Amino acid sequence: MESKAKSRGGRPWSFDRQKAVETAMRLFWRHGYEGVSIGDLTTEIGIAPPSLYAAFGSKADLYREAVARYEQTLGCLDVASIKSGGALADAVRVLLEGAVRAVTDPHRERGCLISSGMVACHPEHAPLARDAATRRDAMRERIAEALQPFARVDEVQRLARHLAAVMQGISIQARDGCELAELQEIVEDVVAGVAARFPKDGRKQ
Repeated sequence: MESKAKSRGGRPWSFDRQKAVETAMRLFWRHGYEGVSIGDLTTEIGIAPPSLYAAFGSKADLYREAVARYEQTLGCLDVASIKSGGALADAVRVLLEGAVRAVTDPHRERGCLISSGMVACHPEHAPLARDAATRRDAMRERIAEALQPFARVDEVQRLARHLAAVMQGISIQARDGCELAELQEIVEDVVAGVAARFPKDGRKQ
């Protein structure tokens, strides 16, 4: 989708808005919100600062749009695959192995933009940090919903919080350079623990 904004001289700048959001998403993913300047964004997108402000309003608004794009595409859970497992441990394996593949994909940035994003920031960016925390809460709820066929609500809620913490740790370790095989060891330990705690096969009755 092509967007048009005017330069200081009044000449319209045309650019692909979706591509611009994708570019911003990868910059924020790689360097964090505070590690990306307006100059970085305009250079990579290929527009002048006034055009960026005209199109997106502010750097913070562009960040929100970039995170939303990530959440809708690369950061979404494959709920159908998770629910297709024969037992809770199988579902947990599908969830965590999918997370490991995502954060170590050589064609993407390392880690998860939502899990690792805005964990610490300058006080003036607190609204963005709260938004990130809200998105992480929503992710935890989606995990619980995906696991609901396999256990009681109270068990699933507790397990979802644990798994969200594991996935956040996996994201950070991936950013630190851990390889897929190393992260897979974490998956095996977690799955073994779930299988031991919930030994019953199949779905909840």
